[in-house]
Amino acid sequence: MKISIHYAFLPHTDADAALGFYRDALGFEVRNDVGYDGLRWLTVGPAGQPETSIVLHPPATDPGITDTERQTILELIAKGSYGALTLASDDLDGLFERLVETGADVVQEPMDQPYGVRDCAFRDPAGNLLRINQAG
Repeated sequence: MKISIHYAFLPHTDADAALGFYRDALGFEVRNDVGYDGLRWLTVGPAGQPETSIVLHPPATDPGITDTERQTILELIAKGSYGALTLASDDLDGLFERLVETGADVVQEPMDQPYGVRDCAFRDPAGNLLRINQAG
């Protein structure tokens, strides 16, 4: 039995800024861009890997969420404490430099971690934490 991750979900607070980061800076393909009632859901993923996608969704849209809960969620997103994702690249240093050139928000430069991986970290335009590991 094979099990794979098909979709991961991260909130976005600005669809155009999210596209600028995931499409333009990371080089992901846009697989879907759906608008409804003034909101947008974006599906992006790495080129050549159609089986794996990230759905960037408007946060806290559930009508059962109170205004206080909605504000708390937005504050957690902005701090980078709400959503996170770990990516991998076969050229961590090259990808780091490309993201720096686009003005991405650097959290950690590439470094060897004591637990055995080399990685770096960024925040996307909404504040979600993205760690990037050196693959292989």
